[in-house]
Amino acid sequence: MTGTPADGDGALLAIDDLWVRFDTADGEVQAVRGVSLRVPAGGALGIVGESGSGKSVSMLSVLGLTRGRRTRIEGSIRFEGRELTTASEDDLRQVRGGEVGMIFQDPLSSLHPFYRVGRQLVEALRTHRDDMGKAAARERAVELLALVGIPEPRRRVDAYPHEYSGGMRQRAMIAMALANEPQLLIADEPTTALDVTVQAQILALIARLREELGMAVVLITHDLGVVAEVADDIAVMYAGEVVERGSKDVIFGAPQHPYTWGLLRSIPRLDRPRDEELVPIAGRPPSPIALPKGCGFSPRCPYVRRAHRETHPALEPVPDRAGHEVRCLLAPEVRSALWRELASGAGPEEAKAATGYRSDLDDLTGAQAER
Repeated sequence: MTGTPADGDGALLAIDDLWVRFDTADGEVQAVRGVSLRVPAGGALGIVGESGSGKSVSMLSVLGLTRGRRTRIEGSIRFEGRELTTASEDDLRQVRGGEVGMIFQDPLSSLHPFYRVGRQLVEALRTHRDDMGKAAARERAVELLALVGIPEPRRRVDAYPHEYSGGMRQRAMIAMALANEPQLLIADEPTTALDVTVQAQILALIARLREELGMAVVLITHDLGVVAEVADDIAVMYAGEVVERGSKDVIFGAPQHPYTWGLLRSIPRLDRPRDEELVPIAGRPPSPIALPKGCGFSPRCPYVRRAHRETHPALEPVPDRAGHEVRCLLAPEVRSALWRELASGAGPEEAKAATGYRSDLDDLTGAQAER
């Protein structure tokens, strides 16, 4: 791998106070709101959240793929110290697929159905390597298919995308993203629509390639169980904002945000009874056109107070936990006490009763609480 991090804080990718807004006929869509992230060289960041939380838009903006006449982008995105928000299209074309590779969500629609997989790999290679001939590019395409574990790569290189299984198409997309040995690989929901066995294979492949090639990885997903396999650090996003971020061990062992608690409680656990039901997060994410006043999670939060619906929380450090930040108005000791009860299997109401927590909305009827 070539290149060294040139950003002042040593990050390969540094995003600061990024805002992405889209003007639509229905109003302004605030897709990303003040997001700041860091990815060190060789590191792995997991970005987690429900659909519409701003995960993909944040990373698509790194490659300039959200630019448009109706898009407003503010803030800073630096790759190796170079500012990408103001980079020219020619400069961004060199970054895309060259220094930064991306695995898109749907491999079937990302691969052109009319062209053989090998031809598409050859095009990805020769776009960034003017001195590479067709024969050399084809041989490299075969090597890439073998690298990502596709059987009989010399024969499969001439197959069309529809002749590949879902898992093989995903591997082909990974091969294309790795074609020019990028320093950063962005994987957007790389295991969506795959069965659990193939999911495990794809995640193991990304982890192995990261180690062998020394590249950094950003993994975008809605599933915390997926990032546990790959990421060193995790950023939890909700309503276009980062609501919690920290190391993988901290996010899984001592989370501080009610939304993170909900995500963790909605995935199966091996240490719980097999017949125990999963606990979904009540309600729906807010519309990015009509975001709630105050805390974005307040309409769905079991621990909400009146003040939380008026005051927007800042992303602040968790006391005595270096690198752990949370966007929540509950006191740190209250959050810790509630999580201990939830981690032991209690529900939100049981956790409140056990800790003595009482919201000033608990005595109101449903209609009053909504107001």
